[in-house]
Amino acid sequence: MTMTDSAPTTAPDQSSVADPAPDAPAISSSPRQVARRSVGWIVLAIIAVLVAAIGLLATGGHNQGTPLGAANPAPAGAKALVEVLRQQGVDVKTASTIAQVRELAPGDGTILVYDPQGYLDENRYTELQTRASTLVVVDPGFAALHSLAPAAHNAGTATRTGALAASCSVLAANRAQTIEPTAKSPVLRISAGDAGTAPTGCFPTGDGGFAFVSDTASGTTLQLIGSTSVLENEGIARAGNAALALNLLGEHPSLVWYLPTLQDVPASGPPDLNALTPGWVTPLVLLLVVVFIASAVWRGRRFGPLVVENLPVLVRSGETMEGRARLYQRSSARLRALDSLRIGAIGRLGAAVGLASTASVDEVCDTVAALTGTARTSVRELLVDAQPRTDAQLVSLSDRLARLESATLAAVNPANDRPTGRMEP
Repeated sequence: MTMTDSAPTTAPDQSSVADPAPDAPAISSSPRQVARRSVGWIVLAIIAVLVAAIGLLATGGHNQGTPLGAANPAPAGAKALVEVLRQQGVDVKTASTIAQVRELAPGDGTILVYDPQGYLDENRYTELQTRASTLVVVDPGFAALHSLAPAAHNAGTATRTGALAASCSVLAANRAQTIEPTAKSPVLRISAGDAGTAPTGCFPTGDGGFAFVSDTASGTTLQLIGSTSVLENEGIARAGNAALALNLLGEHPSLVWYLPTLQDVPASGPPDLNALTPGWVTPLVLLLVVVFIASAVWRGRRFGPLVVENLPVLVRSGETMEGRARLYQRSSARLRALDSLRIGAIGRLGAAVGLASTASVDEVCDTVAALTGTARTSVRELLVDAQPRTDAQLVSLSDRLARLESATLAAVNPANDRPTGRMEP
């Protein structure tokens, strides 16, 4: 017996096999599209990195801390000088307010003050001068010079660079021999006056300026240092900067290192409105008030007092109804017009059948339907539910309301055919 493969009885219908669907478009963004959309953010990130790098280079890569801070080891600090002074036996105490200076200063020691923000006024500097035997002011401002050394003035920046020779008779300057401030350091100038009372200028910088000024006319030794670089950690080792600083600040066994803060600013209340406005504002406001009063009086006299007059005007009810009807017609407010008729009809029907004024519409419909023998649904449709679509329907419903009122009156009192209250043609 031989076995043969059975042939398929039916062939697949080629028309029933659907063509394969085309490939759907990709909805994911390509790397190039993503990069193109991110160009703006990449540029902003690069700018932020550059700004951070520039700031890091400008600050030397570390925090500068408080300028001339006694505990600041940064280049702009003065920790190196303070530590050397303490090693030499000087009692260095730091202060940040004038109140702390009053507590720490013994009266016969040294006070160093550096006020770059100008927190201290002339009275504060005068008080500091009375609390120390030696007062050292670094980079003095206008208030310090005006109260302590009126003959000394700020003279801009130095025109010479490099080491500066003492060229004066001050002992601390002669011991230092030379100093080397940084380029463009602030300098001081002395006004011409009595040679016996004028301050002494040391380390001339050219053009009549000095890097250091000393004055003993007031009884207290006043030392003015024009540049902070002489005391800073970064410049203390240059030339004779350390010698000058140690001789000035180590003269007495006690030193108060005073860096004023915002707490030293005299407390005062906020300025009033008069202090904030220019001087011409108040006279202008007063002038405007006078002009307003004069204008009010002038206009009031021109028009005179108000006169109240009762005018006898009579308006017929028919004219009012016709005017309102024309307004309803102009705006095609058919339902509103019919509702006005219904409200009046319901009130008259309720009074006619003896119902109270507080009776509901359903009670009126039930009573009228019972008296007239009309189906209640018809009465309710006429009084409540029907809505006119055309003017003809409105007129038809209005006529039906009139007939319903007449029928109700006839049912209540057949012998007395009273009017319905509506305008008859």
